[in-house]
Amino acid sequence: MYPNLYYVFQDLFGIELSGLKLVNSFGFFVALAFIICAWVLTLELRRKQQLGLFVHTEETITIGAPASFSELLINFIVGFIFGYKIVGAFTIADALNDPQSFILSAKGNLPVGLMVGLAFAGLKWWEKNKQKLAKPETRTIRIWPQDRVGDIVIYAAGFGFLGAKIFHNLENWNDFVKDPIGSLISFSGLTFYGGLICAGIAIVLYARKRKIGVVHLCDAMAPTMMLAYSLGRIGCQVSGDGDWGIVNLHPKPFSWLPDWMWAYTYPHNVVGEGVPIPGCVGQYCNQLPAPVYPTALYEIIVCFLLFLVLWVLRKRIKVPGRIFGLYLVLNGIERFFIEKIRVNTKYEALPFQPTQAELIALLLVVAGTVLMIRSEKWFSSRTTEG
Repeated sequence: MYPNLYYVFQDLFGIELSGLKLVNSFGFFVALAFIICAWVLTLELRRKQQLGLFVHTEETITIGAPASFSELLINFIVGFIFGYKIVGAFTIADALNDPQSFILSAKGNLPVGLMVGLAFAGLKWWEKNKQKLAKPETRTIRIWPQDRVGDIVIYAAGFGFLGAKIFHNLENWNDFVKDPIGSLISFSGLTFYGGLICAGIAIVLYARKRKIGVVHLCDAMAPTMMLAYSLGRIGCQVSGDGDWGIVNLHPKPFSWLPDWMWAYTYPHNVVGEGVPIPGCVGQYCNQLPAPVYPTALYEIIVCFLLFLVLWVLRKRIKVPGRIFGLYLVLNGIERFFIEKIRVNTKYEALPFQPTQAELIALLLVVAGTVLMIRSEKWFSSRTTEG
């Protein structure tokens, strides 16, 4: 396992760059997923715009005005945090030995933070001053949905993380009660469906505010979300973040199948689960006592294949809302069955002791099925709005 990029470069290239300890492997792949999927979503929104399914909105902007106080303040804050924490990590002893604890602590380099903050604010002032006009001009520009992908990604990331933390703590309430602050600020402990639900609500509200056709936006996002899930799971698998399966002591079904694809102990996992690895010295020196199903790996493969299915069908399915309904069904089925071999909290008081994800997955399958059946009646008249 590679808890952060330092171990990736050390193992693959024999290069030791201490600064890479600040880049968590899980976070890196999640960020990569957002970048790639933002590009994919832009392509699909542009295609739908060319089909006449979206309308533009007009916004007024001011050209040639000097930097405002809020712009300078925001840039100073961003620069201060970067200097105080990121640059400061290289100046404080032992900070890079446990970067996660350092990032979450109040420790940092105050003088460097102030200098970098002032530098960021100064650069913003200089940039705006170069473009300053004697008399600022007001212009009206057209904004299409694909121009708002950056905003959509920010909403997805922010509300997705918030929802993932909320649902995880609801699912593991006893652990949350024992250490509420630690549970909230920890980088681990994220529930996908919590992120999906909260981010979905936020994006729908944003789309309505910006007069983006919600149904067509959902259809455009369907393959994108499946791809994002697949890419995000790479981070889970690479870092060993605890999203693994139950113990698997069964013999391999095929002799050619690598052991790590069937049963794996996740050595050097980022969450420190398991027993010490003999001879290992350092922070990440644990592995599971018994091999488990590498469920994150299975989801990477399955969800990427499902993305390809949705990507191919998106041009063939003409009824608005139907491709999104299909996404809900495929997502729910995939997650429901993978839960059977995943480690998860079960609701013992309910019949069959389901997990939170199984319950939500069933609801998604039902909702998706209804949407696929009724979409033609509900949305066939929708062209640019809805």
